[in-house]
Amino acid sequence: MKRPLLSVLSVSLLAGCASIAPEPFSSEEIKARVARDQLEMYKDQAPILQPITFHDAVARALTYNLDYRLKLMESALAQGISDSSAFELLPRLTASAGYNMRNNDSGGTSVSITTGEETLSPSTSQERRHNLRGAELSWNILDFGLSYYRAKQAGDEYNIAEERRRKVRQNIVQDMRNAYWRALGAQRLLVQVEALTKRIERALEQSRQAEASGVLPPAQALAYQRALLDALTLITLKRQELEFARHELAALMNIQPGTVFQLADAPEESLPPVPVRVAELEIQALENRPELREEDYRARIDGFEARRQLIALLPGIEFVTGNLYDSNKYLYNNSWYDSSVRISWNVLKLAAYPTVKRTQEAREQTAEARRLALSMAVITQVRVALERYKLALLDYRQSDESARVDERLAQISQAGVSSRVASELEAVRTESRALVTQFQRYAAYANAQTALGRILNSVGQSVLPDELETRDLATVASELQQSLDAGERDVFQFVSAAVPKSQSLRVEIESLPRNLSKAAIVEAVSERLRQNRLLISKESGGAVFRMKLQRGPVKNGVERSAWQMSLFEVSGKLVATHNYSTVLTPDLPQRSVQAFAEAAALSQVNFLHEQLTPPPATPAPAPTAPAAATVPR
Repeated sequence: MKRPLLSVLSVSLLAGCASIAPEPFSSEEIKARVARDQLEMYKDQAPILQPITFHDAVARALTYNLDYRLKLMESALAQGISDSSAFELLPRLTASAGYNMRNNDSGGTSVSITTGEETLSPSTSQERRHNLRGAELSWNILDFGLSYYRAKQAGDEYNIAEERRRKVRQNIVQDMRNAYWRALGAQRLLVQVEALTKRIERALEQSRQAEASGVLPPAQALAYQRALLDALTLITLKRQELEFARHELAALMNIQPGTVFQLADAPEESLPPVPVRVAELEIQALENRPELREEDYRARIDGFEARRQLIALLPGIEFVTGNLYDSNKYLYNNSWYDSSVRISWNVLKLAAYPTVKRTQEAREQTAEARRLALSMAVITQVRVALERYKLALLDYRQSDESARVDERLAQISQAGVSSRVASELEAVRTESRALVTQFQRYAAYANAQTALGRILNSVGQSVLPDELETRDLATVASELQQSLDAGERDVFQFVSAAVPKSQSLRVEIESLPRNLSKAAIVEAVSERLRQNRLLISKESGGAVFRMKLQRGPVKNGVERSAWQMSLFEVSGKLVATHNYSTVLTPDLPQRSVQAFAEAAALSQVNFLHEQLTPPPATPAPAPTAPAAATVPR
């Protein structure tokens, strides 16, 4: 009865195994997975309650970025593997238990060797059913040696995971430099872009109407329209380029799509000069780069592997001891201790020794060649990064100057429109060009920031604190700022405490007609100077920039007017006086005088930067590109 039942069960089990077919995920399961992943990607994030500074943005990226989280998990996995490898060094303690059963007795007979006759009747010394249990402690010296080097290799694999995590952190900071400053430039110019776009569209319509009515010759009207359309196209492209940086920034910070956030509109700091200690930076890069450190660990892992292969050629000695128990009632002793020493040696493995030795030598030579090639690449990256930074500083300096000139032209054009000296179409075109150069300036500044970060990356600066995942964002941002400042001081040889801050500046306006708003002109001039990285204050205690309107005689329906601009120190001492002249209509419209004042103030930006920023206490050695060394950031 039992055998047919077992046969039926066996056939049923085999039929069930044969009927297993591939089972794809259902649409409901996929939707559930998507919903779960969306919750996991953005959960446990601190809300954005205030404008985000650069260091806040990097802190968020290092705390919530999914790529960095993955590297953290890989590092934790490598550490767990390293910890578990240490347990393989311990002796092996094996506990066993069992139950034996048979349907008949185990027994036998004996026959005489000389006569061949049966000497004993059939007998048994084992019960049909009996229990077994025991515990054995064994230790193999050969296995211990192999496990030791395996544990050392696992430890270096953890070190490699840590170096890769450090590289990911450096790359995140590098990407954040580029994305943040581009996004900040887009945020600053977004309102101006929208207003100017509407003006361009109105100017295009006015030009078409003027062409149709015969006020403007067709060639002149079409030329204006072509210039306006070119400006609108270029503004749109530049806006898109910087707006993409905002989406990239949100992705780096792992901000959920659709989340509204603002960037802190902090003044731009000064870019450091180009480093001149090239040889020292190369040595620092060769010592600190994560890729080279990874190669060092790889070489050590290869060395451990060679030792493992040599140890495997030796004989193995195993010590075994244990306590055993058998419930068989025919045994004289049901429990006993057992100890033994065994030695085994596969002598034929000795023939592999020459091959093992040659393989190790080839492995060492390959590792050294790979390290030398990587070292040469690192040195090249350092020099290329320095050259890119120098060129980025020059490009930013030119873009900054171009933006300032175009901004002055736009203000003069606005004043001319109000005074009916120039056309509205020309004013729109100059404003468009000014806005485009502003986009180019912010892009050039972002490129300079990227080039600066590339230098820090090329020398392998550890510019981030450890254990970021255990701290809140405010603490991370604070320590991050200190680490970044320390890294820049080390590489660029300037001390932030020794870099003097610019003095504050207060704007004053004098000799205005009563029909003009002095407060509006003061605010407009202050905003223009603030946009050009001057520290503007409404309180006393800083330098004073005093502008006095000087009106001239009226001739041919216009008057020759000038702004007399004087800079006074905190003590009240006069530093210098400059004049800026133009022509205005005698009625002096508010918009015309305000634009005139802004253009005059913009002409003094370089002079104000020079006078309000005292020289550093301990100047650094002059770099090869002195023109780029003092570029404001």
